[in-house]
Amino acid sequence: MLSPLPPSPCATRGATRSRRGVPVVTAEQVGPASFGTSPTRWSTRGWLGAGTAGFLTLLAVLIALGGWALGHSQAVNTELIDRRSPALIASIRLEGAFLNQETGIRGYGLTGNPVFLEPYTEGTAQERTALDQLRPLLDGDQRAADQLDEVLDRANAWREQYVRPVLDAPPGTTVALAEERAGTGKAAFDGLRASMRAGQEHLSVARADGRADLDVARTVRTWTFAAIITTVLAMTALVFVGLRRGVTRPLGSLSGQVRAVAGGDFGRPITAHGPADLRRLALDVESMRERLARELASSDRARSDLHEQAQELRRSNEELEQFAYVASHDLQEPLRKVASFCQLLQRRYAPELDARANQYIDFAVDGATRMQTLIEDLLSFSRVGRLHNQWQDIALEAVWRQVTAGHSVAIEETSAEISTGPLPTVAGDGTQLTMLFQNLLSNALKFRAPGRTPAIGLTAERDGDRWRFTFTDNGIGIEASFAERVFVIFQRLHTRDAYPGNGIGLAMCKKIVDFHGGAIALDPSHTGGARFTFTLPAAAAADGADSGPAVAGPGGAREPGAAAAGS
Repeated sequence: MLSPLPPSPCATRGATRSRRGVPVVTAEQVGPASFGTSPTRWSTRGWLGAGTAGFLTLLAVLIALGGWALGHSQAVNTELIDRRSPALIASIRLEGAFLNQETGIRGYGLTGNPVFLEPYTEGTAQERTALDQLRPLLDGDQRAADQLDEVLDRANAWREQYVRPVLDAPPGTTVALAEERAGTGKAAFDGLRASMRAGQEHLSVARADGRADLDVARTVRTWTFAAIITTVLAMTALVFVGLRRGVTRPLGSLSGQVRAVAGGDFGRPITAHGPADLRRLALDVESMRERLARELASSDRARSDLHEQAQELRRSNEELEQFAYVASHDLQEPLRKVASFCQLLQRRYAPELDARANQYIDFAVDGATRMQTLIEDLLSFSRVGRLHNQWQDIALEAVWRQVTAGHSVAIEETSAEISTGPLPTVAGDGTQLTMLFQNLLSNALKFRAPGRTPAIGLTAERDGDRWRFTFTDNGIGIEASFAERVFVIFQRLHTRDAYPGNGIGLAMCKKIVDFHGGAIALDPSHTGGARFTFTLPAAAAADGADSGPAVAGPGGAREPGAAAAGS
C-alpha cells in the first residue's frame, strides 16, 4: 500500500485574479509537484488486485494445509478406532476362546464326562469368530500377521499333542490318557499363551502409537486452524490499514479540498497523493477548478456588462415611459386641434369653398383622426404586460358576457349567431383577457362574408394544466400563406377602404396569449371562415367548466349561466 505523501504547494505565482479576487491558476502552473514527490504507476485497481491475489494465494495455501491436517487427523483417528483398537479386542477374545477350549478339554480329561466338553465347543466357535474379525484388521501389519500365524501353529500343535488324542481316546481310557499327556499339553498351551501375549503386546504398542499419532494430528490441526484464523485476521487488518492509507485517506484529503473549492475558495489548488488513478482524478478536478475559475472571471465580467446593459435598458424604459406619456397627451393634442379647426373651417366657410377644398379638408380630418387612433392602438399594445399585470382567477363566462354586451349593437345589426360551450376559469389578467376576446369578436364581425349571416363559436377543452380554446367564424377567412403574417403588428391583408383598422388586433391577441404563457395559431386546414386556437393556463382553484348551459342572448348570442365576474 502507498504511504501518505506530504502535499507539495502548488505554484501560484503569476496567476491572474478575477474581479472577485479569485486566482485563476493555469494548467502550466500546476505541474507534477502539485501531486506528490513520488508518483506511482500503480492504480487503486492494481493495488487491490495485487493485494487480493496475494491474500487469496496465502489463504489457498493455508486452506490446503488445514485440509491436510484435518484429513490426517481423521485418518489417524479412523486407523485407531476402526483397526488398532478392534484388533487388540479381537486378539483378547481369541485368547479367551483358547482359554475356554483348554478349560473344557482339561475338565473332560479329568472326569471323562462329555458334559465338560461344552466350554471347548463354545471356545472353538468363539475362535472362528475372533479369527474372522482379526484377520482383516491385520492387513498391512506383517508382524502382527506373522504372530497370528505363529499362534495358530502353536494352537494346532497343542491340539495334535493333547486335545485330539484325549478326544479320540476310547471310553474308560480318557482320564488315564489325559494324565499321561498332561505335561505335554501344558507345555504346548503355555507356548500358545506366550505367543498370544507377544501378539497382544505388539497390538497394544501399535494402539498406543496410534493414540500418540492422534494427539499429534489433533495438535497439528489445532495449530493449523489457529494459524489460518490469525493469518485471516492479520490480512484483514493489513487490508484495512492499506485501504485507509492508500485509498481512504487520499480520497478524504481530495474531498476536503473539493469541498473547500465548492464552498467558494476557487483559488485553492488541488493536491493529491496515493494511487495513480486517484492522482489522475485530482488532476482532472484541478483542471475543472481552473476552468471554473476562468468561467467565474468571465461570468463576473459578463455580469458587470449585463449590469451596465440593465442600467442602460432601465434608462431606455424610462425614456420610453416619457415618450408614451408625450404620445398619449402632447402628441394627441395637436392632432385634435388640427381636426377640430379643419372641421370648424369647413362649417364656417363651406359656402365659399369649392368641392375640391372640402375634399382636402376631409382628407386632413381623416388623417388626423387615423393618426390619433394609431397612437392609441400603439399605447394599448405597449401596455400589455406592463401596466395590466394583476394575475388572478378569471371566470371567462363573465368576461365573454361582458364582451358580447359591448358588441351588442354590431351583433344585432348583423344578426350574428354566437354560440359558446361552457367556459372555464383561468389564471391571468382580467383586462388583457377582455381585450383578447374583444379583438377576436370584433375581427369576426368586421370580416364577415357578404350575403352570409355571421356565425361565431367559442369552445374550450382541458389539455393538462392548460385550457385549449377554439374560436371559429364563417367570414371571408384567411389564406394559409398568411397564417404567420396576420399576427405581425400593422400587417394588413386588405385596404382601409375595404375594411377599416390599423392591423393591430391579432398582433395584440398574440402578445396577450404569449404574456400568459400560451400560444395562438390560425388553423390553415379550416375552410369557410377562420379558426383560431389558443391556450391559457388553468386556474389553481376549481374552474368553471361545469357551469350551467348557455342561454340565448341579444342578437342570437347564447349567454352563459351564473358565473362570477372576472375583472
